[in-house]
Amino acid sequence: MKTNTANGTDASPGFGLMLREWRRVRGTSQLDLSLTCGVSQRHLSFLESGRSRPSRETVLHLAAALNVPLHQQNAMLLSAGFAPVYAERAMDAPDMRPIDRAIDHLLQRQEPYPALVMDEAHNIVRANARLGSLLGFLTGMTPEALLGQGPVNAIEVVLRPDGLRPVVENWSEVAAWSVRRLRAEAMADGPASKAARLLDAVLKLPDVAAIDRTLHLERHLPPTLVVKFVRGETRLSLFSIIATIGTPLDVSLQNLRLELFFPADEQTAEWFSRAD
Repeated sequence: MKTNTANGTDASPGFGLMLREWRRVRGTSQLDLSLTCGVSQRHLSFLESGRSRPSRETVLHLAAALNVPLHQQNAMLLSAGFAPVYAERAMDAPDMRPIDRAIDHLLQRQEPYPALVMDEAHNIVRANARLGSLLGFLTGMTPEALLGQGPVNAIEVVLRPDGLRPVVENWSEVAAWSVRRLRAEAMADGPASKAARLLDAVLKLPDVAAIDRTLHLERHLPPTLVVKFVRGETRLSLFSIIATIGTPLDVSLQNLRLELFFPADEQTAEWFSRAD
């Protein structure tokens, strides 16, 4: 990898600070990163202190090794004086249409079970009809009224007292694991990420912070988290599978997650087979 050594005028302290911060977030030493990337530890030290200026290839190589999100890789490139590499296209852009059709196909094929698409902040950006009917049944609101109020956050809607909390039987368990999931995402994406901001907001909801601190794991754990809903005489148990785009090279696609819900018992499967 080619790097330009520079004097104080040409150095890039912005890039050095970002590199050091991402290395800290990932818990990687300069020695480990140098061995992984084939760059001397002395050179990494010079990059972080601003005594050396990286090449474009060096920025991308180090960022990839640290698993830096694509939009943050663009920021690292800008801080080093280079143009961003990764675009952020709209889903209706011509070269995104095959992926857009694939997502629609997956949502429709998931029927009669719910499915949704979330952005990096867990906002629901797309869903199949079954998710709307399920939320309508649980809240007493029509799907149009519920999903038409603006962005619905998939985590907040479950944890909020004015959301699904009253109908989630194992709310404490769901809240604790939701916080742990957000905390892991915040660590992966960095302290300035949307996941970190959502974590802060969720911890301010009633009882969430206390539940997170007191979760006990002495009992036998199931294979996966099952969310148990109860409304009237109806009990529904669901688990989910989260899918992402393979090797995304677009900022928008890297942030999209498809969550597919499945029945955890026969009673739930029968309810969905009968539901309109």
